[in-house]
Amino acid sequence: MLSEWTVECGADDPVLVVPWADPHNPGRHFIDLRENPYDLDWLEEAAQHPALLHALRALNAPRSPVYTAKCDVWTMSTEEVEALRAELDLISEDAPVGVASYIDLVWRERPVFVSFHQHEQLLHRIERLAGPLEHPYAALECTLRPSLVDLTGPQEGFAVSLYLKALGHDDEAAEERWGAALADVSGLLRGRAFSAP
Repeated sequence: MLSEWTVECGADDPVLVVPWADPHNPGRHFIDLRENPYDLDWLEEAAQHPALLHALRALNAPRSPVYTAKCDVWTMSTEEVEALRAELDLISEDAPVGVASYIDLVWRERPVFVSFHQHEQLLHRIERLAGPLEHPYAALECTLRPSLVDLTGPQEGFAVSLYLKALGHDDEAAEERWGAALADVSGLLRGRAFSAP
């Protein structure tokens, strides 16, 4: 699987704030799935995409090194599909459609959460371990960004936005490939390599 990471920690780059609420849609807000795992039932995206539901359940489980703050899934635009197809070196007949998602991840351990250096090491590890995964129609991109978390008191640190995209010959194939890649990536993050960074 194509795997890479970037850093967006400049003065003008967005900051992940937890908890958050959408001012334009009062129904959209942060849900702490560690404390309330059954609130997954209220997430529209998880209801529509079983692979996302399973990934969120795994990433927020008690033994997971991370928890999730935000997510979304969408059908890729023609321009997005063309760009990814070029990156993956695929022909248009094999991959005319695509599915994409993001999940914002926050590391649970405070020493990791506040450390830029440790996040860099984690992202190198994710890139190295995700590369050999057998998903030739999928790509993973992780973006390191600043984060402000105020669940038990304000803390400044970092978060990772995990973007996953997959292409297919039709909508069903793209969704299936995206779901399989997401399952492997969430399993990787729950693995031994990340249990004690």
